[in-house]
Amino acid sequence: MPRFVVNVMLKPEIHDPQGDAIASACHRLGFAEVTGVRQGKRFVIELSEAASEQRITALAAELLANPVIEEFSVHPA
Repeated sequence: MPRFVVNVMLKPEIHDPQGDAIASACHRLGFAEVTGVRQGKRFVIELSEAASEQRITALAAELLANPVIEEFSVHPA
């Protein structure tokens, strides 16, 4: 069964409050060496038949990521 992985992250210039909360929790738990965290999403897409990476990229751009504030990458799994 063909699979693709799509990773979605906020653009670097976009503030990440969830990442900040995770970094703060790291410090409270004694992981003082953590200087920052960026939180994202990972999608594993299973297909019934082969599809091109360009087709999955179009799907990600249309449905999985908000191109105004997020960037994404597509990789065969």
